[in-house]
Amino acid sequence: MKPSATLALGLSCLCKQAVAGGSVFAHYMVGGITQDHANTDIQEAIAAGFDAFALNLMSTDDWSTSAVSALFSASAGTDFKLFFSFDMTHFSDPSDFIPVLKDYVGNDNYYTYSGKPFVSTFDGGTMTFGSSDPNSGWTNSFKTVLSDAGIDVFFVPDFDDASNYPNDFFSTFSVVDGAFSWETAWPTVNSGKVNVSDSVDSTLIGDAHSSSKVYMMPLSTFQFKHLDSSQNWYRRGESNIVDRMAQVLSLQPDLVEVITWNDGGEGHYIGNVWEEAISSSTIGNYTNGFSHAGWQTLIPPFVSAYKSGATDLSQISTSDGKPVGVMWYRELLITASCSGDSLGQPAGMDSGEDAISYAVILPSSGSYTINVYSNNNKIGSASGTAGLNGGTVTGLVAGSADSQRVEVVDDSNGQSVVISATGTKDVSGEASGLCNFNYVVVAMS
Repeated sequence: MKPSATLALGLSCLCKQAVAGGSVFAHYMVGGITQDHANTDIQEAIAAGFDAFALNLMSTDDWSTSAVSALFSASAGTDFKLFFSFDMTHFSDPSDFIPVLKDYVGNDNYYTYSGKPFVSTFDGGTMTFGSSDPNSGWTNSFKTVLSDAGIDVFFVPDFDDASNYPNDFFSTFSVVDGAFSWETAWPTVNSGKVNVSDSVDSTLIGDAHSSSKVYMMPLSTFQFKHLDSSQNWYRRGESNIVDRMAQVLSLQPDLVEVITWNDGGEGHYIGNVWEEAISSSTIGNYTNGFSHAGWQTLIPPFVSAYKSGATDLSQISTSDGKPVGVMWYRELLITASCSGDSLGQPAGMDSGEDAISYAVILPSSGSYTINVYSNNNKIGSASGTAGLNGGTVTGLVAGSADSQRVEVVDDSNGQSVVISATGTKDVSGEASGLCNFNYVVVAMS
């Protein structure tokens, strides 16, 4: 079968002159962490081209504040920044976290925008804190309290849980300096085999700029959560990261936040999921042995293209002009009944496809072909073009790990293989126990 087109669906045009992009962040779940692991995360994020971590703070207990301290210590002496994204599914009032914010807004490594400490949230758009409405609540209990303490923050929350969102958002929430939308990063759970839409992003960018505000756009890979009966779902990721990169370049938001660096629970980590952060949960059951670092291959070229004002995937290139790429697939076919797993199949499982996906960045010189194999049979082939090439090739079948692969060949040099990736996990038609819809991700070399 032919690779499915990953660029035509879910893209809307916001026709404007290209402008240079802003900072690119990675959402970071604050959990228990050693200083060595904090150092590793900061250094790897710098190497990937990120400007800052958005620290998802859900607690002010000692384990959490110690982790924050370790991350700020790890960033000291570098240009890498950190800022807080307060998880409002865990806090009932800003007074719970304002003391922690006050401790760090003056730190040299705290991220600022327009000279102001940058603050975000996860949810909070329905919370009033005793005021008449959410806008008044955030004004009275957050912005004013900080202002009285001499702190003027730049507030860009994720309020996509607000009533009527995204309509009239900036007139409803005068307290904000911008908007961030968590949920627009993926298709919804029950949307079927439909790629991600950028319609909400497009609306908010236009509304933000007409209100002299900013928009921070999310970029992610997929979602798979398998913790209990109320947290068991899959959100389509066959082509999501490539689709979203195309949308970001087309829309040119003010800021970009990658979801996430380390959220093992929802599966969309591209960095490390440290054992000390998940030891008290069952997350490791579906993340251990499933590194997603291969997706980081795409980040530096994408960041460079976004910051230079590129508007199309064809304008993404590597710094040395050499091809790079990544492949991903699942070890379990969608026909699996998962009868041996007490949680059963994840909701949204039928939106997935038995496929091998890839993203390959190619130079403008040369002629290339991308070949995809499952169980050692060629299931797809596509001509490579300059820039980022994305493909999702259906036809994945059960077979050994080394029989699943993607090869990029040089047509001008006798079909020699330039870069390739080979699977690291077997593909099965039925789950032996755990119904694992996590992705096997392999960088090409």
